[in-house]
Amino acid sequence: MNLNRNTKEKASQRSRLPDSLQAWFFPLTVLLLWQVAGSLLLPTPWEIGRQFIILVANGTLFSHLEASVIRAAAGFVLGSSIALIIGLAAGLSKLLEELLDPSLQMMRTVPLLSLIPLFILWFGVGQLSQVLLIALGSFFPLYVNTFAGVRGVDRKLYEVAQILEYSKMQRIFQLIIPAALPNILLGFRLSLGIAWLCLVVAELMGASSGVGYMIGEARQYSQTAAVFVGIGVFAAVGKLSDSLVRMLESRLLRWRDAYKG
Repeated sequence: MNLNRNTKEKASQRSRLPDSLQAWFFPLTVLLLWQVAGSLLLPTPWEIGRQFIILVANGTLFSHLEASVIRAAAGFVLGSSIALIIGLAAGLSKLLEELLDPSLQMMRTVPLLSLIPLFILWFGVGQLSQVLLIALGSFFPLYVNTFAGVRGVDRKLYEVAQILEYSKMQRIFQLIIPAALPNILLGFRLSLGIAWLCLVVAELMGASSGVGYMIGEARQYSQTAAVFVGIGVFAAVGKLSDSLVRMLESRLLRWRDAYKG
């Protein structure tokens, strides 16, 4: 009995830990082991932190980060806007689905990296080609999830809307989009992740600024600590953007009573 009681008490103590502290336990443990073990090939977290402070102090990191955020935001807004419109249109119209979806699904299977030579030939190596590459990468996850969300709306809800004599616009904005919102927000999260991946490729492709450019420049001069700083910045900003979408998801989907683990 005492053993069971102690086990329950320990379990309740673990459950009282804030989720934020639980999320930090594993990465902090890895950093601690990394620092203690050290390596001949990898810089320690202390060296990476010192390099981070240097890059922040001289303004290099913020200037590159600003360029990356602007580039990623422009590509993401462009790609996600088009994806949302086409996904809703194809989901609502059988004719548009037959016209657009087969071609888009075929294009989705083409490796994005194989298109880089075409982007360079058509748009050069400037800002335009980089933004368009990010837009293309962020397009498909949101399109697929938006289309699936619209087609996943319960038909009974649609029949109820017909009985209540909803107009076509009321059906779209008061029934279909709210019901498809979980899939749409999932598409936004996936598109954000792909946008950051494409950003790295775009900036290594020929950019003169940005965190990806900073990483490539540090690699040329064998500044491994600066490379890790760039990777850490990408990870932190990507996690922040994902957390913002999850926060938006928790606010917009309060009505959803889903399994939480």
